[in-house]
Amino acid sequence: MPIISVFYGIIIRLNFGDHNPPHFHAEYQGFQAAFEIGTGKLLAGELPHSAKKLVQAWEKKNRSALRRNWDRAAAHQPLQRIPGME
Repeated sequence: MPIISVFYGIIIRLNFGDHNPPHFHAEYQGFQAAFEIGTGKLLAGELPHSAKKLVQAWEKKNRSALRRNWDRAAAHQPLQRIPGME
């Protein structure tokens, strides 16, 4: 799964040809979770509360870029990096 962003030790990945709903994967200190693109809703897994809030804020800020990357992943095209939280 390609890495599209890294911030505060959180790794964000998108999988090529993944299932709906559009989502991305976040990893942090051994925790893993999937979040819906467009709502930031936690779909599966878990992250510590502070990391979850950072990921959801990042998703909200980057929804358009995430949707474009989701479409690129569905078409098996190279993904673009998305800046992390600062």
